[in-house]
Amino acid sequence: MEQFSLIFAQAAPSGGGSGLGGFLPILIMFAAMYFLLIAPQRKKQKQHQKMVSELASGADVVTSGGIYGTITNVKDDRFVLRIAEGTKIEITKNSIASVISSDDTLSS
Repeated sequence: MEQFSLIFAQAAPSGGGSGLGGFLPILIMFAAMYFLLIAPQRKKQKQHQKMVSELASGADVVTSGGIYGTITNVKDDRFVLRIAEGTKIEITKNSIASVISSDDTLSS
């Protein structure tokens, strides 16, 4: 019986190993999440901010709510859109979803 306990004691892994081995899968998971989720979202956000900062009066845009309009005035934190003849609304700059290029209007 004593021989079995000596064999098991020798075969049992020691708990004094490196702590990095236990954290390695977690680190790999966080790195994968960063490259698959966070980095592309940041890139998309930077592209959107660049697009919004380059907008000027006369640009045809679509809001995140699906409203088509033409920018008539640019203010510090918002745009004034003409959505119909004699109808203007003010929206935040982040509400712009996309810019309608002249190619899109010609193909319609």
